[in-house]
Amino acid sequence: MRKPIIAGNWKLNKTVSEAVKFVSELKEKVGGISDVDIIVCPPFTAVSKVADVLRGSNIRVGAQDAYWEEEGAFTGEISPLMVKEAGCSYVILGHSERRAMFGDTNNTVNKKLKAVLNAGLTPIVCVGEKLEEREKGITKDIVKDHIQGSLHGLKKEEMSEVVIAYEPVWAIGTGKTATPEQAQEVHAYIRELLADLFGGGVAESVRIQYGGSIKPDNIKNLMSQKDIDGGLVGGASLKVDSFEKLVKYREG
Repeated sequence: MRKPIIAGNWKLNKTVSEAVKFVSELKEKVGGISDVDIIVCPPFTAVSKVADVLRGSNIRVGAQDAYWEEEGAFTGEISPLMVKEAGCSYVILGHSERRAMFGDTNNTVNKKLKAVLNAGLTPIVCVGEKLEEREKGITKDIVKDHIQGSLHGLKKEEMSEVVIAYEPVWAIGTGKTATPEQAQEVHAYIRELLADLFGGGVAESVRIQYGGSIKPDNIKNLMSQKDIDGGLVGGASLKVDSFEKLVKYREG
């Protein structure tokens, strides 16, 4: 049985003081939850302070990205070891915004993924199609390209440590959401791809999150689908009450 995983991607939001206030409140609200893995992914500047507040709690901290080198002349980059020491357990890789705005490719995501795994962190690898790609009917082609390219060269035991996030890019920040049936279709396809690459046992164990405008009012229907194991949440993770409702989706 795959344990649900709800991760809040704060993107470029919250100062250090705002982040500390948020997680202090969140910890009180969801401190008793043990049947869902809860993750917050603040900006790099807030990671260390957030991790201090959450130490010993049931909430883990993730980074929004990491570079593939441990050190060197790479101005502005952060290594997996740096975010690990700052308190991170997870790292988001290949988010659609990173791919669209900052030049991330399957190849760079693959290098980052291997570095993150080597550092003992859990990667959340994002895949998904743009609106024009869905309208052309090539959703599965895009997802297959992302899965095969981003996960290239991984061993079965390494893949078992990876979380996948399916992001229909057309549903991020637009207010649109894939129907539960649309999301399930792609999640099931991703699991088929993973079975082809790594075997059925690994494919069944990998958690696949949905990452397209997930909110308190749609999470229950999404999570009722067989192959949807959680959410990679953007806007709805920025307010304590809405994030609490997402984590407690079974109670809604």
